[in-house]
Amino acid sequence: MIFSSLFFIFIFLPLVLVAYYLVPRKFKNLCLVLFSLVFYAWGEPIYVLLMIFTILVDYACGLCVARFIDRRGKAKLFITINIVINLALLGFFKYAGMLVGTFDAVTGLGLSIPEVALPIGISFYTFESMSYAIDVYRREAPAMRNIIDFAAYLSFFPHLVAGPIVRYEALQAQVLNRRETLEKFTEGTKRFLTGLFKKVLIADNLAILAERVQYLGTPSTLTAWMGILAFTFQIYFDFSGYSDMAIGLGKMFGFELPENFDHPYVSQSVSEFWRRWHMTLGGWFREYVYIPLGGNRKGRLCTVRNLAIVWVLTGMWHGASWNFAFWGAYYAVLIILEKLFLQKKVLDKIPAFFRWLYSFLAAAIGWLFFSYTDIGQAFSVLASMFGFAPEGATSLGLYALLTYGLLMLIAALCSGPLARNLFEKLRNAGTAGKVAWALGVAGLFIITLSFLVNSSYSPFLYAKF
Repeated sequence: MIFSSLFFIFIFLPLVLVAYYLVPRKFKNLCLVLFSLVFYAWGEPIYVLLMIFTILVDYACGLCVARFIDRRGKAKLFITINIVINLALLGFFKYAGMLVGTFDAVTGLGLSIPEVALPIGISFYTFESMSYAIDVYRREAPAMRNIIDFAAYLSFFPHLVAGPIVRYEALQAQVLNRRETLEKFTEGTKRFLTGLFKKVLIADNLAILAERVQYLGTPSTLTAWMGILAFTFQIYFDFSGYSDMAIGLGKMFGFELPENFDHPYVSQSVSEFWRRWHMTLGGWFREYVYIPLGGNRKGRLCTVRNLAIVWVLTGMWHGASWNFAFWGAYYAVLIILEKLFLQKKVLDKIPAFFRWLYSFLAAAIGWLFFSYTDIGQAFSVLASMFGFAPEGATSLGLYALLTYGLLMLIAALCSGPLARNLFEKLRNAGTAGKVAWALGVAGLFIITLSFLVNSSYSPFLYAKF
């Protein structure tokens, strides 16, 4: 089940809202757990058992860590058990096929490559589950004594499938003590609709062009640029749209989920881009990997090592294919170079426009390696982008420019703060402004519904990670 579906919008969400607001306070978390498990089981019923297993294991490990909190040796043992079990599950379901396939390609043994279906959202809830025991061990939050409360934290359906990745320490108090208000609900509805519009009206339409260019093999120069720009905006509006919907849904139930995007395409360095893109993932790696490794406190060489480790892991987290490791290494090189000398000796001395252009092109090229699982093909498309297209390459670039040019321009404007600020000014511009804003939202909602009725199935890109 996805948020941008008619079933979710008109059946599932109204049912869970009615049930949630009707049950007494002491049963609200139980209500969320039951509906969240139904939500997760909707597409893959068997994997709800994996979710329940994860809840039971992490709950037990958290209690054991809390019990032996003053005996650090025993507490560390349960932390280790928790991390090993979670990473083993993630490794089996996500990387077994890739590792066996790679080993077979190197050795030529003709091994049978296992076909293991990837449970939806396992990368997201695995990181959240590990943060629970670690935060308890660090004394940053108490362990949950009630398993229903813990299950509500881990399985809460708005952030279950594709984040934001919420640290236990950040959500623990809200699980136990939150209040729903009309103001929160209204803001949540507005935020949900914002994400819905971004996903359906922009991301899904750009996906058609991005996928068509990928099927071409080696495109012409104009076609290659149109394809990668389409994907660059598609993945932003797809994932940030999901995050907006998740945050909006959280507000409807009284939760404040963390922000996940802050207009990354206005960045003026690659480092800034990653401070603005998928912020909760970056925060997780910083908190649980980079800082424990020593961060930047142990000299330049260790800092370079730590950044390289974090970024290769970040790449591999995104998918079971070597192109993701390459993509992570690509960003590791850029960020290390920025920290060593690019930022102070180059970027700080050139005009803002060129800093932005560098950052945006770096991101677009990064998405090229992200979207093509065949690294050789990705380099071929990269060559086409810079004028080395083969003779006779099929070109739909002019058609794409004429057909998608306006949508691409709208996407570019809406990827920065300008469009949001204009809408907010309109909403606050007296009665006439409020009426115009409301009519605009209603019109966009009607258009969105027409797309949902007529469009084919279009899942969130990050749901498969």
